[in-house]
Amino acid sequence: MYDITALGELLIDFTPSGSQEKGRVLFEQNPGGAPANVLAALSKLQKKTAFIGKVGKDQFGFFLKNRLDEINVDTSGLVFSENANTTLAFVHLDGKGDRTFSFYRNPGADTTLTIDDVDFGLLKNSKIFHFGSLSMTHNPAAETTLAAVAFAKENGALISFDPNLRESLWDSLDRAKEMMYKGLAFSDVVKISEEELTFLTGVSDLDEGTRILCSTYHVPLMFITLGENGSFFRLGEKTGHVPGFVVDVQDTTGAGDGFLGGVLYKILQKECLFDSLTYEDLVEIASFANAVGALATTKKGAIGSMPVLDEIYTISNSKVVTKENI
Repeated sequence: MYDITALGELLIDFTPSGSQEKGRVLFEQNPGGAPANVLAALSKLQKKTAFIGKVGKDQFGFFLKNRLDEINVDTSGLVFSENANTTLAFVHLDGKGDRTFSFYRNPGADTTLTIDDVDFGLLKNSKIFHFGSLSMTHNPAAETTLAAVAFAKENGALISFDPNLRESLWDSLDRAKEMMYKGLAFSDVVKISEEELTFLTGVSDLDEGTRILCSTYHVPLMFITLGENGSFFRLGEKTGHVPGFVVDVQDTTGAGDGFLGGVLYKILQKECLFDSLTYEDLVEIASFANAVGALATTKKGAIGSMPVLDEIYTISNSKVVTKENI
């Protein structure tokens, strides 16, 4: 039995790594892709993980498989495309380490994932199934993703979803909303940013926005990531803001994925029993996840920056947190 299986994009993040003479930027090759980043966080925390997806039969695809193997993510569900290349993303960092992306994906191998490519045995034997919206930007991967999540839910898996809006990858933002709403309708745990909350609801108020999404799509548990200000949670009528941790930020790539990995780790510890979660439990989950997300920003890249338990407990015990405001 796997603790968590994720389906979606696995790609190369080219991250800025200094510059040559005359200011020409150097880029460092790092493994990335939000679902894989979540698995990396959980694998570092000694959970049993598996990945389903598609990469090109090229040097980048083989590099990505090897990197997941190195951190003990099961790659038996990873297939290689003969016709499409591995997706590439160039990460651009500002002075605070915040990032924007330029994608090379026309098409990327991840968008060509078919139902026949999916090992449904992995889904049948997983406690949690995780997916995001980037595998729903184009068919056949979009149809495959929805078929996989439906199968996982029917077979008793807890469903985790990250809307993860990347506007440049969608033909239209109306379609992005439509597919994200479909994802929400399957979901038990959702991680969403402030910007995505506003995009999906038209409101920026965290309490109102989460109430709209949770009630409309019957989502039991939702977390809003607030960057350096921590996170906000909703479970039914239980809501709260948990401040974040002060760290030396190098690269925010993968911070939200690390946060979600921390959430899912704690949920697994608590045996996925939402009905029994107290307010104190939710604060504990969010604080732990805040620590994972914060530590993921202290190194460049996503998969390689995910922390181990000792690092998380060290920063959690430091009590160095941001001011509690929203």
